[in-house]
Amino acid sequence: MAKEFKGVIPPVITCFDKDGKFDEKAQREVIDFLTPKVQGFYPVGTYGSGPLMSFEERKRVAEVVIDEVAGRVPVIVHVGSPNTKQTVALAKAAEAAGADAVGAIPPYYYSYSDADLLEHFRALIASVDIPVFAYNNPGLSGNPLKPALIRTLADEGLSGLKDSSFDLVTFYKFLDAVDDPAFMHIIGTEAIAAPAIQAGAKGTVSGLANVWPELMGELWQSLQKDHARETAVIQKKVNAARNVMKYAATLVVCYEVLKLRGINAGFPRLPYQPLDAETAKRVKASFTQLGLLS
Repeated sequence: MAKEFKGVIPPVITCFDKDGKFDEKAQREVIDFLTPKVQGFYPVGTYGSGPLMSFEERKRVAEVVIDEVAGRVPVIVHVGSPNTKQTVALAKAAEAAGADAVGAIPPYYYSYSDADLLEHFRALIASVDIPVFAYNNPGLSGNPLKPALIRTLADEGLSGLKDSSFDLVTFYKFLDAVDDPAFMHIIGTEAIAAPAIQAGAKGTVSGLANVWPELMGELWQSLQKDHARETAVIQKKVNAARNVMKYAATLVVCYEVLKLRGINAGFPRLPYQPLDAETAKRVKASFTQLGLLS
């Protein structure tokens, strides 16, 4: 039986040193900071700099994250890549390392037909004995996943969907296409987490949870209590914090905010540059104004 994935799931960043090498010590520090405050992890994806790493680096980061989490919460390892063979190989490596599930964005760069995408995900599902999530992110993949395709894949063993279309109507269409309590719908942004979870999402893969897991935890707890007015207020604060994260590339801002919180998260990998001093000052001032920093 597939494990249930729910709640606040950060797409945890990958820590690098100044020379761009994986910083295992910093990675373990970030994981230990987050684990008591979240319900799962989604490493080596967009925030995890997966496309910026080699095959072996991605394997190693997944191994370290899984080892440090040590079963405290579930880990869904992102294995999406530009081709099916590498996606399958990454999935097998993640399963061998102890991942609870794998997730994959469609192959990117080229445009593919629905028939192509169907065969790609069929190969992925057949390659492992752990749950597989499809990751719909049209903006990054250029290959949107359609509700009818997800319905077909669900009938063939797909366990869940992470939707980062950033469109609530699209998410509702996925809910309608696979109206099965056993299928795990997850919203891939905190921006619409409240209405998505109220509609049936099991949880949210939230980039903001990389740096403010407590705030996302408040939102999750309010949703569990069915406190509509309180939830709306917290969702507005979540979106205000999210806006601050967009003062620069969100991924880059994560490293700076964790540093402000006393966590050694290392550095982003080139071509990303560390946050400049002026923007870092603005970020600190804005989060202080929101009451998240003192």
